[in-house]
Amino acid sequence: MKQIIEGRRYNTETAERVGSGGGKAYRGDFHYYSESLYKTPRGNYFLAGEGGPLSRYGRPAYGGGTCGGEGIIPVSKEDALSWCEEHLDPEDYSEFFEDLIEDA
Repeated sequence: MKQIIEGRRYNTETAERVGSGGGKAYRGDFHYYSESLYKTPRGNYFLAGEGGPLSRYGRPAYGGGTCGGEGIIPVSKEDALSWCEEHLDPEDYSEFFEDLIEDA
């Protein structure tokens, strides 16, 4: 998936996938979503995913209402870490965020 947002090109083929996650809804549910977190070669993070009409990936439908869709959402490094804490095991993402993670 490729998309240009605010003059920046995001490409899932050239970025490193950190991990994947999604909601607990089944695929036919309007709230369903599935997404992956990526890190670009320049160190920026983004989510690439798909979802139902009531997910963050929902799009306006022709004639009114919304339909499912897909897209790319840029996120800050701090938001990327928060996403990982919710969706992944620590050993799967800690290497990407060593500067933000400290011992308690």
